Amino acid sequence: MIRFIKNTGHLLYRIWFYILVALPIIIWFPFLLLTTLREKWYPQFFWLARNLWATPILYGMGCPPKVQREQELIRNKSYMLVANHTSMLDIMLMLYVSKNPFVFVGKKELSKIPLFGFFYKRVCIMVDREDARSRTGVYRRAQRRLKQGLSICIFPEGGVPDESIVLDSFKDGAFKMAIAHKIPIVPMTFYDGKQRFSFTFWSGGPGKLRAKVHSFFETEILDETDKTTLREEVRAVILKELQKKNERPTTLERS
Repeated sequence: MIRFIKNTGHLLYRIWFYILVALPIIIWFPFLLLTTLREKWYPQFFWLARNLWATPILYGMGCPPKVQREQELIRNKSYMLVANHTSMLDIMLMLYVSKNPFVFVGKKELSKIPLFGFFYKRVCIMVDREDARSRTGVYRRAQRRLKQGLSICIFPEGGVPDESIVLDSFKDGAFKMAIAHKIPIVPMTFYDGKQRFSFTFWSGGPGKLRAKVHSFFETEILDETDKTTLREEVRAVILKELQKKNERPTTLERS
């Protein structure tokens, strides 16, 4: 009986999430559509997505975001934003964390999600990881966006990792791109995605959603031969923070 009640709660929580995702899109559809008609209007689209879509979803799910910053983003400067990825809420949290307009690089499968996918196709850089030409095209489209003064966001774990893995291995793309365009890498740790709204259906629940913006990694003096070292250094920063978070409950239990 208790399990049935818990599963019912999880189901209703999931349904509520999809309502919150769809409702702002329906309400603001004309304005969202208008701002996607020209690439130069993307900053206006980003403002709408951040303030009228992502933020209401986070608070509506009972997941108020708490952001700690070791370094601040400079307005009108381009960055490569990277973070661990364990939840669909990571998209909304990334939009909340960065006031600087950025473009997601993400898998093309997300374009199939009703309503969300319509705008995803129009404003994001989609990649088919099985297609070498698609991966090459990402760099060309990202270069155009960077020249417009935007930032780029990539979740470098690639696909969704097994939830038993604290942090999966990182792909090279974000680091190769950051070095090629000489833009700083901004590592972020998202602590609570698995507990709040993981990819496991019968799970999740309200609670704080914490993020930490770490000190940036500069790339101006680096070349492509440095991408592996850079990738592992960035991953180590995020992994260390996640391991610290996982150790805290054990420490509390012992005391």
